[in-house]
Amino acid sequence: MATLFIADLHLQTEEPAITAGFLRFLAGTAREADALYILGDLFEAWIGDDDPNPLHQQIAQAIKAVVDSGVPCYFIHGNRDFLLGQRFAQACSMQLLPQEQVLNLYGRNVLIMHGDTLCTDDAGYQAFRAKVHQPWLQKLFLTLPLFIRRRIAAKMRAGSKAANSSKSLSIMDVNQHAVVEAMEKHQVQWLIHGHTHRPAVHELTANNAPAFRAVLGAWHSEGSMVRVSESDVELIHFPFDL
Repeated sequence: MATLFIADLHLQTEEPAITAGFLRFLAGTAREADALYILGDLFEAWIGDDDPNPLHQQIAQAIKAVVDSGVPCYFIHGNRDFLLGQRFAQACSMQLLPQEQVLNLYGRNVLIMHGDTLCTDDAGYQAFRAKVHQPWLQKLFLTLPLFIRRRIAAKMRAGSKAANSSKSLSIMDVNQHAVVEAMEKHQVQWLIHGHTHRPAVHELTANNAPAFRAVLGAWHSEGSMVRVSESDVELIHFPFDL
C-alpha cells in the first residue's frame, strides 16, 4: 500500500480534459491508496463555498466516493483556493489541514505544504499573500454578492498573470534557505510540495544529514503524483486517459 499526494490541478470548466483525468484518477488509482493528500490549487479559483458551480459539486461527489470507499482524503490550501472552507470540505468528507503538516509515513517523517511560502525571493507575491490571508479581509470578501466576487477574482487573476510575466523563473521558485529552514524547524528529511510546477526530486542537506524535496507537477497535459510507500518515494507522471 502507499500514500498519494497531488497538487496544482487548477480545475476549471474551461479545461474538461483535466477534470476528466482527475475523475478517472479518483475512480481508479486513488481507491488503492492508504490515503490521498491534495496539496493546494485543486481549483483555478475559489470565491466561496456558496458558489453553485456544477463542477464543484461534481468534484465533491467524486472525492466523497473515494472517502466512502475507505481512503481518507486531506487538503492543504493553495494560493488559488485558499478560501475553500469547511462547508465544501464536509461535502467532500475530506479534512482540512494547516499550511504545514508533518506526517509519519511508513517510518519516515515527511513535511507537506503547498509550497508558496517557500518562494521568499518573490517579495511582491509574499506581500500580496499576507494581505489576502487577513481573516477580516476574507470575511468581508465572502459577504459580497457572488457576481462581485467573480469580478474581483477575475481581475486578480489577470493582475497575477501580468505580474508573473515580468518575473524571472528563479524569483518564482523556492528559496533554498527557506526550504532548509522549514525542514529543520520540523526536524524532517523529506519535504513534499507543489506550487512551482517544476516536478523533480531534489537532494539537499538539512539537520546535518541527507534530505530530499519532492515537487509535484501541475496537471496541464498529464497527471502528476508522489507515491510514498514503505520502500520508496516516487514522483510519477501518467496520462489523463489511463
